[in-house]
Amino acid sequence: MDIFSKIITGEIPSYKIAEDDKFYAFLDIYPLVRGHVLVIPKTNIDNLFDLPGEYLSGILLFAQPIAKAIEKAFKCNRCGMAVLGLEVPHAHIHLVPINSEQDLNFRNGKLKLTDTELKSIQAKIVSELKS
Repeated sequence: MDIFSKIITGEIPSYKIAEDDKFYAFLDIYPLVRGHVLVIPKTNIDNLFDLPGEYLSGILLFAQPIAKAIEKAFKCNRCGMAVLGLEVPHAHIHLVPINSEQDLNFRNGKLKLTDTELKSIQAKIVSELKS
């Protein structure tokens, strides 16, 4: 079982942002910038583009209000999206608050945030999601 499947089942804790019957969103614990969220399907398929059509379209519809909440919670020009899928064999998208294209460069150093900082980021996004 991959790490994302263990997060979905609760075997590994996460900083949950949103969840429904098909998708789960949580903070990246080694983010490019504060507010970096991962969105995953609850079905275990490695490649995003191998997802059935309802999941492929559904992941963007699920991510849309989260992206808008990220844009409100963090000063940024927009919420960028990336699909890499190389580091974990489970389909996923990255939602990242960006001010330039460089903010989506995965060669940039990752932040090392404390539990308190991650909980604060989580609370900001969840609060905007509920408003």
